[in-house]
Amino acid sequence: MLKITDNYEVNVRAFSRALRVGDNFDIIERGLDSKTNRATLFYVDGLIKGGELQKLLIYLVGLDSFGDGKLGAASRFKTKNLPDVEVDVVTDADSAITSLLGGCVLMLAEGFGAEAIVIDLRTYPARDTQDPENDRVMRGARDGFVETLIFNTALIRRRIRDVRLTMKYCNIGDRSRTDVVISYIDGLADEKLVSRLTDELSRIKTDALPLGHQSLIEALIKKQWYNPLPKVRVTERPDAASAHILEGGVAVLCDTSPEALLLPTSILDFLQETNDYYFPPVTGSYLRIMRTLIFVSTVFITPVWYLSLMYADVLPPSLGFLIPSETGELPIIVQLFLTEIALDALKLASLTTPSTMSNSLSVIGGLLLGDFAVQAGWVIPEVIFYMAFTSIAIFTQSNYELGYAFKYFRILILILTAFFGIYGFASGLLCVILLICSLRGACGMSYLYPIIPYDRRALRRLIFRTKKQK
Repeated sequence: MLKITDNYEVNVRAFSRALRVGDNFDIIERGLDSKTNRATLFYVDGLIKGGELQKLLIYLVGLDSFGDGKLGAASRFKTKNLPDVEVDVVTDADSAITSLLGGCVLMLAEGFGAEAIVIDLRTYPARDTQDPENDRVMRGARDGFVETLIFNTALIRRRIRDVRLTMKYCNIGDRSRTDVVISYIDGLADEKLVSRLTDELSRIKTDALPLGHQSLIEALIKKQWYNPLPKVRVTERPDAASAHILEGGVAVLCDTSPEALLLPTSILDFLQETNDYYFPPVTGSYLRIMRTLIFVSTVFITPVWYLSLMYADVLPPSLGFLIPSETGELPIIVQLFLTEIALDALKLASLTTPSTMSNSLSVIGGLLLGDFAVQAGWVIPEVIFYMAFTSIAIFTQSNYELGYAFKYFRILILILTAFFGIYGFASGLLCVILLICSLRGACGMSYLYPIIPYDRRALRRLIFRTKKQK
């Protein structure tokens, strides 16, 4: 087991072997000599600020000594001779290596005894905090989270200048050692939620979080994998995350991920969009209500239309327009599923198509396929219309997981309706309600809050855009 001893040469050899300096071109071992003793710096090339490191080296080689070898020598050297902003004295070799691989400089010296110094000169490749692609607003701030954790915490600090704002740090993954931060306002957030979340994060046993926030969600929520509903709400917008924290919620930030997890999460939280709060209350309420009605209709529009075809003889004359004059060569239910598959194929193709061609592919491809399918008799125009409306309406809210969950609900209701008629339709609705009611959010929180448990003020705030800001 690697330890920091009071023997300088033993420490250098041990860290050199542990870091495999000879096998890794980007891990640098740099020796220094003063007038009385020696020192060695270890760092990862590409993760440190080159200019500041060069100034530090020039400064260090001009010193008379790197320590006197007495107890507390490293701490005294840190206080008197290192003007850098972030410097820590460490005695644990594992934490020293974790800091080094995270971009810090590790300094060993003859005069430090059984201690080492970690100097934070890290810098990470990062893109600009630009407007999030998947959560844009017509008005308001244009900055968004990026893949660098410290930038994301700074974006929240900029908006919440409160001494009670807490950024609690933890490290997850035996190999990746990913940095994770729990952000909340002490005294405002639910103490039980914070405590339970902290405990669950500390109990996560995994090698790595290669997919950032998604890996973290799957590590937190291992049960009910069969339920397609999203268990956690995510956002790329620092203003939305800050507003959630100010309401007493908790945001979880994960290094290498440009999104924040917002807890607690209920299904009604997905009704909210940032655009609602950049317009007056009346306009914001109208947008929210219309968006909710349109999105929920994607579950029922094709099953209800197909049910009306099955019971066409009992429909009133005023609804006769729902019955197509021609049904095509294939059964209607087959046409609906073929169109579902074709729409998914177009979405998948657009994801891997170069950006300069993606718009043309989605528009022209949809028009051509729809026109040829109608001319060939595979589908009728009514099927194209209802499925086109469903496909477009899904994008009225930005959470893709919720959109696909509603798609699966629609398919389930449609299949049951095709086999059992009105009883199948009712059974499908019952299955959807049971899936929603049986789901528990992250940390065991209610997924139906503020309906269960009932909170009238919170429910009104979620349905209507009130004067109180999010």
